[in-house]
Amino acid sequence: MLDRDRQFVWHPYTQMKTAPAPLAIVRGQGVYLYTDDGRKLLDGISSWWVNIHGHAHPRLNQAIADQAKRLEHVIFAGATHEPAVDLAERLVGVLPAGLSKIFYSDNGSTAVEVAVKMAMQYWRNQGQPLRQRIVALHHAYHGDTIGTMAVSAPSVFTEAFTPLLFPIDRVNPDGVDSHLQRYGERIAAVLVEPMLQGAGGMIMWPAESLARVREACYRHGVLLIADEVLTGFGRTGRMFACEHASVTPDIMCLSKALTAGYLPLAATATTNAIYEAFLSDDRTKTFFHGHSFTANPLACAVALASLDLIEEGRALDRIARLERQVRDGLAPLKDAPGVADVRVLGGVGVVELESDGGYLDSLGPRLYDEFLKRGVLLRPLGNVVYFMPPYVITDAEVDWVVGSIRDVVTALA
Repeated sequence: MLDRDRQFVWHPYTQMKTAPAPLAIVRGQGVYLYTDDGRKLLDGISSWWVNIHGHAHPRLNQAIADQAKRLEHVIFAGATHEPAVDLAERLVGVLPAGLSKIFYSDNGSTAVEVAVKMAMQYWRNQGQPLRQRIVALHHAYHGDTIGTMAVSAPSVFTEAFTPLLFPIDRVNPDGVDSHLQRYGERIAAVLVEPMLQGAGGMIMWPAESLARVREACYRHGVLLIADEVLTGFGRTGRMFACEHASVTPDIMCLSKALTAGYLPLAATATTNAIYEAFLSDDRTKTFFHGHSFTANPLACAVALASLDLIEEGRALDRIARLERQVRDGLAPLKDAPGVADVRVLGGVGVVELESDGGYLDSLGPRLYDEFLKRGVLLRPLGNVVYFMPPYVITDAEVDWVVGSIRDVVTALA
């Protein structure tokens, strides 16, 4: 497999000349992945933050199999189907109150791209075309399309494409109000990753700051977009991170755990006020966005089954216990040499090591290798080690991984 991979495949976020051979994964079960050479690895990053119920879950497998017997796919422009309608209804039932319309797409980048386009066209449809700018946070990461690279903070991810990116107003969370007070009449929306900024370094910010951002947007008549691609469906200890501050954004972006890691699917949820701005006899006010696999029935079916598992398994209670266990387990590292910070939120534990290397820090590959030797798949963001397991992980497995993190960090820091 590896020889053929090397011959034909180009991997993401990978320098193909110098990267070690990829892990040859042949199957997954629960929180574990199995390689073709017989290794058993605990999936400590939920396979890029998507898997919440474990691999090869029988209920999720059955949901896809049952749906495949009825309808595998159909164009969603001018047609609809029961899984998409059921899922939209279920999502509206669990989302923060006021989010009442669901626009489907296929991944997190696209969900955010949809939100940005939706916000800008909203103002155009309302007769305010000068509201064209987006306010976003320092250290933000929102995806890899041109639009979502633009709203992401400048980084090694975006540098090569700078000439293609549109200008953004960049602020800190506590600087939103003053910025809107000065420039609000030209701003379409404020875009945030609520509570937890992911690829920018697993940065956590307080619920009070999120509440102030929401209030500032209300005060100055600016839309608030919440990118919950990472944080949605329990990651931060609430079903959605916005719930920590009891706020409802005007637009919310969802993906990753939406299908529990089984199939690509995303949803951009919005209010009736946004939706109604696109209703017109003038067809140019249509929201012209879509793709071939919008609202794929297989993906919608597995997302519905995932929501069932979240409710039946009391996932939020499990995450609360996981948070306490990880917080206690990582606490000894707070004063350890070479450790800059330890932070925990919901099902995410983070250890940031002292370094100026950022994402390309050489510590990252070294840490990755040391964890693999211990049977744990973690993928540090340079000098930032994070643990984000499927919710079905056992207490004993959590203790083992947290102990491995302490051992590795103590040895390498």
